[in-house]
Amino acid sequence: MAKLSEIADLKRRVRGRMAPAWDPGRAARIGGVEDLRAFLLGPWRLARSIDDRRGGQTGSFRGRAVFAAEGDSLHYGETGRLRLGVHTGPARRDYRYVFPRPELAEVCFPGGRPFHDLDLSRGYWEAVHLCGEDVYRGTFRAVTRDLLVVSWDVTGPRKDYTMAGRYRRSLAPGRSR
Repeated sequence: MAKLSEIADLKRRVRGRMAPAWDPGRAARIGGVEDLRAFLLGPWRLARSIDDRRGGQTGSFRGRAVFAAEGDSLHYGETGRLRLGVHTGPARRDYRYVFPRPELAEVCFPGGRPFHDLDLSRGYWEAVHLCGEDVYRGTFRAVTRDLLVVSWDVTGPRKDYTMAGRYRRSLAPGRSR
């Protein structure tokens, strides 16, 4: 039975303030991703929660993310509906994933500026991106071949928010898990 302190710690993490702690034993049981491009390729359903501590508002994003082949790289296109505070409307995000090795992606903004690296060969990855004086700290966890969990904690003089997202692979008609 879990102790009260363990439950309180879990609740804090679920609320998005902390990235989930990495358990190397669990990552080994889940396994890693040897071919990251093949793992990501295709359509995903995306649900993301947002906690904007600076603005004192919460929100969510619901939509679709598609990793589409462009030569040896992937184009990431995310479209959906953003709700943040009183705002509700369409939202879109694009990135390019370049693969110098099968297990490694260099994630770039449109135009080619680097964002972060991604390596899920152990099932888990931590990324850091500096945006001026603001710091983006991301965690990525390949839970199954059809579930990817991504969290970002962003802090600095201009930003203070957390985003926690779950990517679930969209299955093609007739394909089973």
